[in-house]
This record gives sequence, C-alpha cells and structure tokens, in this order.
Amino acid sequence: MRRLIVIVLATLLAGCGFQLRGSYNLPWDTLYIGLPEFDVLRADIKRNVEASSVTKVVNDRKEAKATLVILRNDSLRNILSLSARGYVREVQLTRVFFYRIQDAEGKDISAPGQIILQRDMTFDDELLLAKGSEEAIIQRDMQSDLVQQLLRRLSLAKPLPDVKKE
Repeated sequence: MRRLIVIVLATLLAGCGFQLRGSYNLPWDTLYIGLPEFDVLRADIKRNVEASSVTKVVNDRKEAKATLVILRNDSLRNILSLSARGYVREVQLTRVFFYRIQDAEGKDISAPGQIILQRDMTFDDELLLAKGSEEAIIQRDMQSDLVQQLLRRLSLAKPLPDVKKE
C-alpha cells in the first residue's frame, strides 16, 4: 500500500512539471557584471552564476567574454488603495530590470531583455515596523526571483543574426 502511495505521489509530482533547480549552461567561460563591486544584486548574481555553472565572474571587463550591462534596475512602490480616512491600505511593489549582453568588443550578443516583477501587500499605519519588515522580506524574495529568471534567460541567450549591408 505504501509503495502504491509513493508511486502515485511521484507520478503526480512529475506530471505537474515540478523539477529541482539544476545547473545552468551559460555559453561563456567568463562574465563581467556591470554593477559596482559591492552591490548586493551583483553579489547575488555572481554567487548564483558561479554556484550553478562553470562560468567565472571576473572583475575586469577586458578579461570577460561577455558583459552583462544593466540598463535599468529600479524598485518602485505604488499605492493601490486608501481607506475612507485617506490612509494607505494596500501597496504594490514593483522591480524593473532591463539588461543586455555584450561580447568583448561591445557588440550585443542577444536582444536586450527585461524582467518586471510585482507583488501586492497590505499596509497598516499601526503596524509600521512589522509592515516595514514584511516589505524588506518581499523585496529580498523579488531579488532572488529576479536572479533566477536572469540566469534562465542568460543560459538560453542566442546570438543575434548578422545583418549585412549590401
């Protein structure tokens, strides 16, 4: 009976598309990340790249076969709803990230990409410290999600077709 339950659960789990995060095969041996060396996002990207692929993150752009150029990296906070007294009741946290990948000569390797993440959260002025902590946790979760999406996209990067002028 237990074997049957295990087999049924394994079949259901496999059927839903669940799979553990594996390694990423980035198409470059070395990568330069266009963010300041002590930036938290850069550290997250570097840690994930080096932990899940054979690609090495370098600190000198000249040593890299590819460069991750960050075009936009913004965290936004918008009010979604107000109470009858005019107090904020719900906010939307948005993370906007635009990037491009360039080769050693500065030519785009693939089309520019964008990742936009949004999360809604309730807000209460009486629970200001708790809501501040909740927002920080959500921001960290969004950054983790951003890095995972970025790595998946980098691993699937395909070169742009050459456009020859006649």
